[in-house]
Amino acid sequence: MALIEENTQKETKAKEMSFLQHLEELRWHLVRCAAVIVILATVIFCLPGFFVDTIFLGPIKQDFISYKVLCSIGHKLGMGDVMCMTVKEVKLQTLGISEQFFTHMWFAFMGGLIIGFPFILWELWKFVRPALKDKEIGPVKIFIVIASLLFLIGICFGYFLMFPMSYNFLINYQMSESNLIETKQTLDDYSSFITTMTLVSGIIFELPVLVYFLTRMTLLTPQFMRKYRKHAVVVILIVAAVVTPSPDVTSQMIVAVPMYLLYEISIYVSKYVVKKYKLAANG
Repeated sequence: MALIEENTQKETKAKEMSFLQHLEELRWHLVRCAAVIVILATVIFCLPGFFVDTIFLGPIKQDFISYKVLCSIGHKLGMGDVMCMTVKEVKLQTLGISEQFFTHMWFAFMGGLIIGFPFILWELWKFVRPALKDKEIGPVKIFIVIASLLFLIGICFGYFLMFPMSYNFLINYQMSESNLIETKQTLDDYSSFITTMTLVSGIIFELPVLVYFLTRMTLLTPQFMRKYRKHAVVVILIVAAVVTPSPDVTSQMIVAVPMYLLYEISIYVSKYVVKKYKLAANG
């Protein structure tokens, strides 16, 4: 009885809040999100030894863990040195006196945003919670956990696999056989490349979440996804070829297989949503 009265009070309070009150509440949620990002970014900025030398510049070093693991897997599979990559030794150049400082700030901000992503989703959950019914609270909590995990897994996938393979191919690529062209990489170019590859990977891994919402809005069905599965495979292979421009099929499959698995998982997500809401409608 007390629980029913408490829920009734929550609903009444949510209804009584004016538009300006909702804006004020949203503002404080955004302030807390910004504060967490700034704090995390400050910590990253103040610890360049680990976050810059080990994390940010790690993929351009030969002892980077991804190169060791891939080489070891290749040997265990009897493929020899096919999956072993020799990283070209380079020194990133800056073209402006302030480039290092602002790149450092940008890297710290992006790091704070990525690490603080679960907290941002949690604040979003706290904002929408008063408008949810009791039976909707559980699924939304699960959604926050799954969305956070998928994003962080995607970030790790992009950082440890997609970026190192793409970088290793592109830095050693020569369009001329005369070797008259030399690649001089700038800090800004490297920063943009690693940031884009990592974030794109994180967004790609949110595909099941996107499919969930599109199915709920009746804009997508599992039948549609099954019908165009072959087309999706072609798109996935093209994306894998672009992301890992190396002609090595093994490298492309390392990227393509997880993306295909995400597509198959998304089909089951769509099927689950359709089944669930059909039962709810019939019940």
